[in-house]
Amino acid sequence: MNGVFKKATLLIGFVILLSLIVGCTQEDDAEPSEENQDVVSASENENEESNQEEGPEGYLRAQGSDTMVNLGQAFAEAYMSEFQGSVAVTGGGSGTGIAALINDDVEIAQASRAFSDEELEEAENNNVDVYQFVVGQDGLAVYTNENNPIEELTVQQVKDIFTGEITEWSELGWDEGGEISVFSRQSNSGTYVYFNENIMDGEDWAPGAQFMSGSAALVEGISQDLSGIGYSGIGYNVDTVNVANVAIDEEHDYVSPLEADNINDGSYPIARPLYFYTNGVPEGLMLHYLNWVIKSDEAQEQLNATGFYGVGNYEEQNKELFEELDLEY
Repeated sequence: MNGVFKKATLLIGFVILLSLIVGCTQEDDAEPSEENQDVVSASENENEESNQEEGPEGYLRAQGSDTMVNLGQAFAEAYMSEFQGSVAVTGGGSGTGIAALINDDVEIAQASRAFSDEELEEAENNNVDVYQFVVGQDGLAVYTNENNPIEELTVQQVKDIFTGEITEWSELGWDEGGEISVFSRQSNSGTYVYFNENIMDGEDWAPGAQFMSGSAALVEGISQDLSGIGYSGIGYNVDTVNVANVAIDEEHDYVSPLEADNINDGSYPIARPLYFYTNGVPEGLMLHYLNWVIKSDEAQEQLNATGFYGVGNYEEQNKELFEELDLEY
C-alpha cells in the first residue's frame, strides 16, 4: 500500500512539473508585455524618423488667419513628413496672430492682411522686430447661394451691397431674389479688414449684416440662405455656393478668382497676398521652414490643394528682403 502511494505521489508530482514547464513555454509565446510594446513602438518611430531628412530640430508655433489655417496646417504636416522639426498651427484670425507675435507668444503670425501702423508701433515698444514674407496669394471670393442667377458684379456694386446702398436683388436684375442678406467676417479677421478697407473704402456695413466667426461658417450660412452674399478666401469654395466674376468697372472684363492666371496678372480685382510675419531675422528651424514654404514644390502643391496660389510677382519682394537680411535665397 505504501509503495503504491509513493508511486502515485511521484506521478502527481511529475504531472505538476510538466504543467509548469508547458505554462512557461506558452507565456513566452504570448503577446509582448506593455514594456515590450513600448520598445516595438520606439523601434517603429526610429524607422519613420530614419526616412526623414535631418533638418534643424526644434518647435515652431504659428497662429492667426482663419483663411490660412487649413493652408498652414497643410504646410506643417507636409514639412514634418520630410523633416524632424515640429510646427503647430492654430487660427483665431489675423488680428489674434498678430497680437500673439507682438506679445512674443508665437514664432509666426499667419495673416491675410498687413500689420497696421499702430501694430508696428506696439511691436517696436515690445522690442519685437517684425519681418514680412509673402507665402502665397488668395483670390478673395464673393460668394452667393448656388441658386442665385447673378453671376457678375462690378467692384462698385459689391461695395454698394455691403454698405447697404443696394438692398434688393431686383436692383441687380433678379426680380425674385428679395432682400439681400449680407454675411461678413468678424472684426478680428484679416479678411474683414482687407475687404472693408479695399472694397468698402472703410465705410460702415449694411444694416442687418451678419458677422460670422469663421470662413467655413460664413460659406455655410450663404449656402442655406437663398438671398445671401458674403466674401472669404477662395479656398473655402464648395458646391453649395457660387463664386461671382468681378470686374473693376463696367469697362473691364468680369474675371473669376478660380483661375491662377487672373490672380498672378492682377486682372482679378480682389486678390491679396498671404503673409508669414516673424519676430527677428529668421534662423535655424524658422529659416529652414520659411525657405521650404516659399521655394519648395511640395509647398506649392499644398497651396494648390487648399485652393490658394503661388507668390507670383511677390517673389521679387521676398528676394529683396532676403538680400537685405543677408540671407541666401
